[in-house]
Amino acid sequence: MRKHVGFLLGTVAGACLTLLVASPQGAHLFAVANAAAHSDNSNTYSQLNLFGEVFEKVKTDYVEKPEDSKLVEGAINGMISSLDPHSRYMNEKGWAEMQETTHGEFGGLGIEVTMEDGFVKVVAPIDDTPASRAGIMSGDVITSIDDDQIQGMTLDQAVNKMKGAPNSSIRLKIIRKDADKPIEVSITREIIRVRPVKYHVEGSDIGYIRISSFNEQTTEGLRKAIGDIQKQVPQDKLTGYVVDLRNNPGGLLDQAVSVTSTLMQRGEVVSTRGRNPEETQRFTAHGGDMTKGKPLVVLINGGSASASEIVAGALHDHKRATLIGTRSFGKGSVQTIIPLGTGNGALALTTARYFTPSGHSIQALGIKPDIEVLQDVPDEFKTRSEIKGEASMRGHLAAEGAEQTGSQSYVPPDEKNDKALAAAFNQLRGVTVNADAKNADTKAAQKRPVPN
Repeated sequence: MRKHVGFLLGTVAGACLTLLVASPQGAHLFAVANAAAHSDNSNTYSQLNLFGEVFEKVKTDYVEKPEDSKLVEGAINGMISSLDPHSRYMNEKGWAEMQETTHGEFGGLGIEVTMEDGFVKVVAPIDDTPASRAGIMSGDVITSIDDDQIQGMTLDQAVNKMKGAPNSSIRLKIIRKDADKPIEVSITREIIRVRPVKYHVEGSDIGYIRISSFNEQTTEGLRKAIGDIQKQVPQDKLTGYVVDLRNNPGGLLDQAVSVTSTLMQRGEVVSTRGRNPEETQRFTAHGGDMTKGKPLVVLINGGSASASEIVAGALHDHKRATLIGTRSFGKGSVQTIIPLGTGNGALALTTARYFTPSGHSIQALGIKPDIEVLQDVPDEFKTRSEIKGEASMRGHLAAEGAEQTGSQSYVPPDEKNDKALAAAFNQLRGVTVNADAKNADTKAAQKRPVPN
């Protein structure tokens, strides 16, 4: 059984899913047991009879003869999409593409998206892709593709239209908040090879590691980054590490767990809780701390979702890292991927919530940083510098507490203008965090000892 978290659907796909994969046999047994348990529910059968009647009427009386497979797929999509923003049905092609992207290579534009109010909304562009180079930003709403209106399409249909052969071009119409008129962007498709980890030595004493997604190469990339940094800087000269998870929409659960294991010695990473108590699962760190206990600062913002929140939450709850930035996205539900048999695709169904080691639910709340630092946002980016987060998504699971919406997601392209990054370096070096940093208890945060 393969388990995934905060799934990154490549070029353009439903971002911020938390996925667990089940077998088709298990799905069949569940369906049989469920049907038996509700055999006396006459209302259920009455509703199913209604569906059958409508199906037959459409088949026989619609102005043009419809394809049965399209009718069934449309009915499934309607049923699943009515549940919550993250449950969805994938046909055979969509299921194959979803599996392909977990390997870290796929074709297209290089953006993670979700569906909101009938349109495709950008969660985050992937670093060094056609989308990021074209200026696509978090919060952009895509309304049409090559003059075809998106409204009325499913997310998978929109995804498929945005994919295509390398070197082919595509035109997107984008709406940005408070913009005078829609913006048209022309982008040339490429093969997207996601490099999930980038790193360098800052000054001569700090290792900076940027993790942009959690695919099958992430832990290997992190280990290489730490190893190379330790070769460049003697252990007694190494002050610590900054792990940048900003605008990271998620990825594979096993990678989230192994990344955390690489950064702390032991302890629970995350737990998932479903409808029934016996469905609770706990995932723990294993393998040892490759950083050898050096201090850590983790950067998060409004675009840090799902797997990113799991890693940040675990390191924070175990007092292994200080969190700096802005509140995270707040995606704290688990989707189980149920393959439906050869040729039938798969179902991503919300089955549980996940919790940090301290028992904190992230759903529609996000993770609050220890030190909040707001960036100086240029005027041209101010209307799209914030992400509303999970709590703003229609049909989302309710939070266990007062829901939190809205968090800054802007990251300056030039490091010298990056206030959160500067605060992280200062924190590691024992320098008082910039006075412009906003925090509910700024003085306490500035005096907090560096964790080790």
